[in-house]
Amino acid sequence: MSNLGQQPRRVRDLGIVVGALPTGPLDAITDVPGVRVGHTTIVDAPRLHTGVTAIVPDALDADRRSLPCGLFVGNGFGKLIGATQVVELGAIETPILLTATLSAFRAADALVTHVLATPGHEETRTLNPVVGETNDGRLSDIRARPVTEAHVLAALDGATSGLPGEGCVGAGTGTMALGFKGGIGTSSRRVGEWVVGALVQSNFSGTLTVRGVPITPDDGAVPAAGVSPAPYSAGPGGTPAPADAPADPRQPEGNSCMIVVATDAPLDARQLGRVARRAVFAMARVGSDFTGGSGDYALAFSTAGTPSSGSVDDRDLDPVFAATTEAVEEALLNSLFMATTTVGHRGTAAAVPHDLVLDRLRAAGVLPQPWAAGPAS
Repeated sequence: MSNLGQQPRRVRDLGIVVGALPTGPLDAITDVPGVRVGHTTIVDAPRLHTGVTAIVPDALDADRRSLPCGLFVGNGFGKLIGATQVVELGAIETPILLTATLSAFRAADALVTHVLATPGHEETRTLNPVVGETNDGRLSDIRARPVTEAHVLAALDGATSGLPGEGCVGAGTGTMALGFKGGIGTSSRRVGEWVVGALVQSNFSGTLTVRGVPITPDDGAVPAAGVSPAPYSAGPGGTPAPADAPADPRQPEGNSCMIVVATDAPLDARQLGRVARRAVFAMARVGSDFTGGSGDYALAFSTAGTPSSGSVDDRDLDPVFAATTEAVEEALLNSLFMATTTVGHRGTAAAVPHDLVLDRLRAAGVLPQPWAAGPAS
């Protein structure tokens, strides 16, 4: 069964429904009022597949210089810039950027440039930029560090409240996950009057699991996302590998997952930390093996500001937790199902074959057989 010519489709559009809670109108993090997302995608195939993704809360303005935020570190093998101050103060002061590992530091500098130029920061002397990353070095020449200030500013300035791009866009352009091509994914859930939205940058290892059914790339249906020493230069003056060198059939390891959760529920930083913890737990639902080399992080922020007497009681958080795990699970699946096969710097990552997944789910009784609905009336 081939995935050649396959069109990217969100899992819900394929009839795969995650959880029982209703989604927002876009089924995206931008369903949270005042949250925008922008991407800059950098492709110079096969050498470069990378980019920047910006999550921009409009509640950060001249009148509100910070928003409550919680952080949970599933495994700390990563370079989450700004993490210690988020833990210490329970707040973010800037939009959140996602990019490639070795470009995170340039992205942070550009984010500072952006924020210092906004109204209310004319006298700012300290600022904590928040930049997450995963390693896209299999499909992109990560050592080239191609992300510039212009790329970052374009993602920030171009952020919109519409349905964000998913799959091979922005910070997900060169990522791989669960043996297939990964990327950016998003989803949302409604909890009463509130919305919980998630956006992910998937780049981790394990066995893809959809509604409890494992889907592996080594069953003969698709080529393994192996690391082939295809022609590339390791740097100035580097020697290309021979074009006929054999491919390595092993599944490449993933290199981390970044999860951003936004909500308009009036939660404080401690409660948002509990939400972030559930976001990382959701990775298990799609088959993460949580290896020691994977930096798995979740940030959860609230646009409601500092809660007062109207804050949510801890006893009432269970629906928010459920919304978080459902939204993150679906966002992770969307990040793969919306991705396309990519031939990159040091190998090829195959897209998840939709037909194979649907057949497996039907065989497992998770989805009805095509004929089960009976003849049309």
